[in-house]
Amino acid sequence: MSNDFTRRDFLKTSAAVSAAATLASLGSNFAFAQGQERIKVGLVGCGGRGTGAATDAIHASPLVDIVAIGDLFKDRLDSSRENLSKIDQDKRSPGPHPQYKVTDDKCFVGFDAYKKVIDSNIDYVILTTPPGFRPEMFAYAIEKGRHVFAEKPVAVDPAGVRKFLETGKLAEQKKLNVVGGFCFRRQATHVETIKKIHEGAIGDVTSGVSYYNVGYLWQHARQPEWSDLEYQIRNWLYYTWLSGDLIVEQNIHRIDITNWIMKGPPVSAYGMGGRQVRTDPAYGYIYDHFATDFTYANGAKVTNFCRQIDGCDPRISEIYFGTKGKADPAKGIIGEPHKKDEPLAKAYVREHIDLCASIRGGEYVNESQRLAESTLTAIMGRMSAYTGKEVTWEQAMGSKLDLWPKEPLAFGNWPTPPVPMPGKDQLV
Repeated sequence: MSNDFTRRDFLKTSAAVSAAATLASLGSNFAFAQGQERIKVGLVGCGGRGTGAATDAIHASPLVDIVAIGDLFKDRLDSSRENLSKIDQDKRSPGPHPQYKVTDDKCFVGFDAYKKVIDSNIDYVILTTPPGFRPEMFAYAIEKGRHVFAEKPVAVDPAGVRKFLETGKLAEQKKLNVVGGFCFRRQATHVETIKKIHEGAIGDVTSGVSYYNVGYLWQHARQPEWSDLEYQIRNWLYYTWLSGDLIVEQNIHRIDITNWIMKGPPVSAYGMGGRQVRTDPAYGYIYDHFATDFTYANGAKVTNFCRQIDGCDPRISEIYFGTKGKADPAKGIIGEPHKKDEPLAKAYVREHIDLCASIRGGEYVNESQRLAESTLTAIMGRMSAYTGKEVTWEQAMGSKLDLWPKEPLAFGNWPTPPVPMPGKDQLV
């Protein structure tokens, strides 16, 4: 595979919100006006986000049906299946939701469950497994001619980003639609504010700062019957080869907003981080905090902080400074009356409204490049923190780093890599 996909290639893609988002703002009746055929959806990854995405697909249109689901673990599949069947039950008569049409023979468990879902008679697939699996599953879905909703991030290393990019090009050749899980791209307040920034409301953007500082997330205690590999996958947040670390898995939302504002990815990242509080081996080998300076092509620097430590003041916000003013994407241009931030629930549903509209014959949408762009930006920050070195876009894109196992996955012994140590770990 060629590694000569440069930052310039990324910048060819417009950072403006797609026309599909405009269709979404008009509502599902408009989006589905072109036909009444039902859209069949398959779900791969039955955790909370996957179940939520399938719910959003149902709420996007009464013409969507969930017809196949798959997960590595049967207990996760069973839980998702039960929850999906009860969607909106308080608003209707008891019994399964009429758009939930998964039969026993369309429930798949195991490492190949994703293939069986994709091979079912579906129109699009929702990919919400741990991010390390995303490049392979995306490739299989496009190979089989399926439209895709891919949750963020889309890879955990440069090798995975390159594979995702190549698959995205194939999707374009086949005119298969691809929508990603960057929900803020379809959240009304962010869309309006960033449109104003692009129109010059604060002048040239010179700097910014963003935060994703929260407490601990979940962690599943090890059960006697679990192998090393099962423990790691069930606690995938804490293993870089599965999640990309917190700067990639969670904080990527803030990074994507910055890239959206700056109309492209940064030229370099210089960061630091560590594992200060969450040091127990139960938490794998990821860090619990990062701080990164991203430098963009116009010389602007945006500092990004992320943290997952209990007992600290939380902060999920950002502000950007320009030659004529400043802006908070969640509130508006500073100095103008602040608007109430629209609930993200609407943006989650718009993702599926847009995808369905494109499948119906609306404007083609393929967000794979943008998804890969922000994923690699986050990976750059992690690479810098892990090594203590500044990392350029070209270094990251051309890196040989490939965290995905070379042998087929099978439950059994699975060693945990050592915690990365700046000054000792080297860029590859």
